[in-house]
Amino acid sequence: MANTGNLDASIEQLLNVEKQMRLAGEVAGTRKAATDILKLCFDARAWKTLNDQIILLSKRRGQLKQAVTAMVQQAMQYIDETPDVDTRIELIKTLNSVSAGKIYVEIERARLVKKLAKIKEEQGLIAEAADLMQEVAVETFGAMAKTEKIAFILEQVRLCLDRQDYVRAQILSRKISPRVFNADASKEKKKPKEVDSVVEEPAADIPSLLELKRIYYELMIRYYSHNNDYLEICRCYKSIYEIPSIKENPAEWILILRKICWYLVLAPHDPMQSSLLNSTLEDKNLSEIPNFKLLLKQIVTMEVIQWTNLWDTYKTEFDNEKISGKSLGDKAAEDLKQRIIEHNILVVSKYYARITLKRLAELLCLSVQEAEKHLSEMVVSKALVAKIDRPLGIVFFQTVKDSNDILNSWSANLEKLLDLVEKSCHQIHKETMVHKAALKV
Repeated sequence: MANTGNLDASIEQLLNVEKQMRLAGEVAGTRKAATDILKLCFDARAWKTLNDQIILLSKRRGQLKQAVTAMVQQAMQYIDETPDVDTRIELIKTLNSVSAGKIYVEIERARLVKKLAKIKEEQGLIAEAADLMQEVAVETFGAMAKTEKIAFILEQVRLCLDRQDYVRAQILSRKISPRVFNADASKEKKKPKEVDSVVEEPAADIPSLLELKRIYYELMIRYYSHNNDYLEICRCYKSIYEIPSIKENPAEWILILRKICWYLVLAPHDPMQSSLLNSTLEDKNLSEIPNFKLLLKQIVTMEVIQWTNLWDTYKTEFDNEKISGKSLGDKAAEDLKQRIIEHNILVVSKYYARITLKRLAELLCLSVQEAEKHLSEMVVSKALVAKIDRPLGIVFFQTVKDSNDILNSWSANLEKLLDLVEKSCHQIHKETMVHKAALKV
């Protein structure tokens, strides 16, 4: 009781000092009085009194911004010193209520919300933690360091993915432009000093930009895996593969390059997939995993691939491949077969103008009904142009041109022919002139 009496008397004395300083407009004195009150409460381990004094001081008439900022920053240092979780939550909530709506302590508020969300997550309340994090829009904070902003948004995305809220995860992830990870650090330092003084230093636990790049793409892989968007997953792994620290460590880049190969093969055929496929084949590191180089070469080569032979060769590799601790799964195995069938149909369309459905089914190692089904799906998705004469059982890969197309192609060919004739006449005339000049001499 005596200690409590002494504490109350000391606080009362400091409150009078704080009032005098505040009314006199003394920034340093007000700030010192406010922080001294908090330090007294902390030294006495009077947590309830500490919370009460924070609220009291922040609500005093004409309270200076600098004093509120100093109080919040001082009290934040005490969070980790609290005796139990309930006291910690109470202190964080008090500081949250004080900093709410005050632009000069917005960074502190964001950090407090992050701490509270972490506690909620440890208690198993992931939905509550995600809701807390989404209340703060850090992208509007001008004074917050770029890396801290990115780290905060990534934490928002992770919690949304943990609660399987994929729509909100995608919306939040779009707040980060992938180009920000490619920014040159040396150029950043050349900014004027005035700008540097406004932006605060990031918190000590914030990872570097390249570490954040890896976290970002790993979260995006989790998001795209939900939709089985193989091409986007491949592009994410490609971006991780480009990180210098990964490229210097063979144990890491070999695993990532394997994943790039698998997802390239699983991705549907389109121009982006073809471009990535060719650029990956040109990678010198691919020679370290020759069986995967062979797999990609088979996909690029315009030859029919026997599904049974391919599956026998790569089944063990496919089953051993782990993505986020899980195997690729049955769905990916079905999709792989589908891609091989699509590849084979494209190869057939390159070599045949028309072919019987029976022969097509033989080449694809499928029944006639299955071959027709896969061909129809590719035509619908506009991967190729084909027509099926079902009574005769013939597939036509060439499109019937209308009269306008025929006339246009004939006109273009005629133009080319006339150009060649004109060039030939010009060359003959030139040779004749040269010959005549030589005879005169």
